Amino acid sequence: MQVNDILTDNNFNEWKQEMMNLLFARNKMSIMDGSIKKPETTDPIYMAWVRVDAMIKGWLTIVMEKEIRTSVRYANTSAEIWKDLEERFEKEGAPRAYELKQSLNITRQDGNSVSSYYTKLKSIWDELQIVLPTPQCTCNGYDCAIRKRLNEVKEKETTYEFLMGLDEEFAIIRTQILAMKPTPTLGISYHLVVEDEQ
Repeated sequence: MQVNDILTDNNFNEWKQEMMNLLFARNKMSIMDGSIKKPETTDPIYMAWVRVDAMIKGWLTIVMEKEIRTSVRYANTSAEIWKDLEERFEKEGAPRAYELKQSLNITRQDGNSVSSYYTKLKSIWDELQIVLPTPQCTCNGYDCAIRKRLNEVKEKETTYEFLMGLDEEFAIIRTQILAMKPTPTLGISYHLVVEDEQ
């Protein structure tokens, strides 16, 4: 399995998202999440299901810290492992969202490259989107205008968060960006700051 980080006590949300992407890409998510139940031993597909489930269990456990791996060793199926990990490590939305918001408030460039600083922020924003997703409308009427407005507000908020943590050497470009009408997107702001850095 190609994953960036092994599962530890404090990175479950990132690890889960990466594992889900890999399992979806390999068309194995439906067994692991329990959508496709274990067939009866008399079913012709029983052995195929067991082989695939064993492969998924191997994928899951090989990318865990030893202590976590030991704790799920005796699970009967990959679905049991997945459920156990979710119950144990998945933090509720509000407490984790609060932690992430605190991280956003204290994350600063601190002499790092703009790219490195932006990458830290992007990681926090991505997890925040999982924990506290933007509401989605289900119709094509008034709610779509609301969704569009929510996305605009979120875009501005991320741009401001990015600009706030920049080192003082970027004070002039920060002021110039904030003076632009309309406020540039995060992507445009990032490129302007990177150009200034170079």
